[in-house]
Amino acid sequence: MSDQPSLNLLWLQSGGCGGCSLSLLCAEGPDLFTLLESAGINLLWHPSLSEASGSELIELLKSILDGEVRLDLLCLEGSVVCGPNGSGKFHRFAGTDQPMMQWIERLAKVAGHVIAVGSCAAYGGITAAGNNPSESCGLQYDEHEKGGLLGQSFSDESGLPVINIAGCPVHPNWVSETLVQLACGELQRQHLDHVGRPRSYADHLVHHGCPRNEFYEYKASAEKSSDLGCMMEHMGCLGTQAHADCNTRLWNGEGSCLRGGYACINCTAPGFEEPGHPFTETPKIAGIPVGLPTDMPKAWFVALASLAKAATPKRLKENAVADHIRVPPSRKPGEKT
Repeated sequence: MSDQPSLNLLWLQSGGCGGCSLSLLCAEGPDLFTLLESAGINLLWHPSLSEASGSELIELLKSILDGEVRLDLLCLEGSVVCGPNGSGKFHRFAGTDQPMMQWIERLAKVAGHVIAVGSCAAYGGITAAGNNPSESCGLQYDEHEKGGLLGQSFSDESGLPVINIAGCPVHPNWVSETLVQLACGELQRQHLDHVGRPRSYADHLVHHGCPRNEFYEYKASAEKSSDLGCMMEHMGCLGTQAHADCNTRLWNGEGSCLRGGYACINCTAPGFEEPGHPFTETPKIAGIPVGLPTDMPKAWFVALASLAKAATPKRLKENAVADHIRVPPSRKPGEKT
């Protein structure tokens, strides 16, 4: 990487909670600052990490727009606030009296690559939920619909659309991995999925590596949040549909939502914030969960589920509805210790 020219990165925040930045600071192996240095990325400004503020930041942004400072990587965290009535005046950039959405739009036009960090920046996310009085949207999506602030035809100078590192929040390594791919010139259009997510993590399912997979195989289901069983049937888990590698690329070295006892809510997907039912409930039709695995025909699932339940070992039946292992695996008769 030492032979590569340094890349300038600007990180802005809009309508969001800052959770993706907090997650990014938990990056390990390497940490964030070691990663940026080794990848040849120069951090021009970040709202939580940079000392410059006020007029200093405004001068930096003006110098970028005037072509005096090169902008290679523009990262936006949080949704774009476009209200009221498309004016963007609900969110003005401090010290300028200009809508933040206008600054984002102008900077995107001169950036080498535009990166939406988190589901809010990618698709609108939590900020765009409900009646969306703030008229929030993502950079190139408004939930499932292409468009957003920059429009569906937007592409950077290399032909890439907005890179949507979706998640709520994002795993720190999803961000660092994407930045390194861009720094190496190895991120092409084919490395993004149908909604702009890097396939390095989006080609996986949260279901992969789930510690509850044995319960899933036998449809031994949890009935309350503290139970050990599979949470798909009753507790709203969408791990068999969610595109992410949370259970194989653990958070902080050891955790994930499912390992912490909470159902996957598919936070990397457009519109995840409005499932139409409580997050921890599984909608059903005639007793069959609506949210079946993405690539399994419903008839096959029903048939396999019936067979699996009939064959469920007593150990799994009892442990599935307990908050600790009540029945350990047994030894075969005559098995030596």
